[in-house]
Amino acid sequence: MEIDAERQQKAREYARIRLRISLSVIAVVALAACLVIGFGLDKWLRNQVQGANSWLLLLNWQPHPGWYPLQLLAYFLLIFVGYEIITLPVSYYSGFILPHRYGISIMTLKAWLADLGKSFLLSIILEAGFISLVYALLAFQPQTWWLWVAAIILFFSVIMANLAPVLLFPLFNKFTPLPEGELTQRLLALTDRAHTRVRGVFSMEMSNKTTAANAALMGLGNTRRIVIGDTMLDRYTTDEIEVVLAHELGHHVHHDIWRLIITQTILTLGGLYVANLVLHWVVDTQHFYLSLTDAATLPFFFIFTGIFSMLIMPIGNAISRTMEYQADEYALQATGKTEVFKSAMTRLANQNLAEIEPPPLVEFLFHSHPSIAKRLKHADEFATRGNYAFKAPISADN
Repeated sequence: MEIDAERQQKAREYARIRLRISLSVIAVVALAACLVIGFGLDKWLRNQVQGANSWLLLLNWQPHPGWYPLQLLAYFLLIFVGYEIITLPVSYYSGFILPHRYGISIMTLKAWLADLGKSFLLSIILEAGFISLVYALLAFQPQTWWLWVAAIILFFSVIMANLAPVLLFPLFNKFTPLPEGELTQRLLALTDRAHTRVRGVFSMEMSNKTTAANAALMGLGNTRRIVIGDTMLDRYTTDEIEVVLAHELGHHVHHDIWRLIITQTILTLGGLYVANLVLHWVVDTQHFYLSLTDAATLPFFFIFTGIFSMLIMPIGNAISRTMEYQADEYALQATGKTEVFKSAMTRLANQNLAEIEPPPLVEFLFHSHPSIAKRLKHADEFATRGNYAFKAPISADN
């Protein structure tokens, strides 16, 4: 299996366009947010929401001095819906037009809009709940709210990692148990050797939406399951699928989900602590807002969150790339199939239109996985070491 030069040319073009779109959106949103704060539009919108009390008396509900949860929720909904409307043309181009132009997506417009609607509803419910919770803690625990928020994020991350395979993912894709056969037996044997229990092997319907392939070991504890996209089942050999799933299994053997959750929680804790200091400074010292729970602080809060996310992104991606390298090492050790691993990686690069060697700075800043070129080099180095003996891993969490 060789890298398709023509596909690589398209992959580079596709990657560059997507990067330009992402950076442009970030720049425009950041500029717009700064203008909103600079011209006092954040306070103007707060006043407009408060002015609605004459015909929406419920907005006056005040369970704590200075905290109007329904005004805050109305303010958030106006910002959220406004942002979605303004960015809809970009979402349509980058999420529908562009993938179709490069042959990645085969979704109908109706199906794409349906998924967009589901994502919108999930986002607005989850984010509205999270914002309401944060400001409730700001009202009742103004000094330690950031500690509580970090603890809640940790708890929610664990719960979602467990429930997502049965509650969220089926909203977007159909999952079907894979029939008994050689592939199912080999994948289950692979999990047995790693002392990892799974609920079974499932096929995920992807061919009605995309030409790309994917596979994963989803869930935690009693929801953990092997999932293979049907776009992989019909193009990859049994050996190739086995080595891909061995990589995914490596993440669970190394407890990478827990490591990522804890790492992200620690980084978030640091960000929330800084946010606490800055928020108290602008409210208590500069008197820029009426109180910590002033709805007008939402744009400020969003700007800070965006800046912090951009700053820690390279850190999180570096940690993720290390975990991916270790999972590749596990797959090579568990199967001993170096050439099959290289074939699978090459096939994925060709099929998914993945740039095999992105610019180093782009990879450092934005990529959560090592480049395909580095993964192929890793396989060659493994073969040179002659390290084919399977090493029994530390038992995964059961």
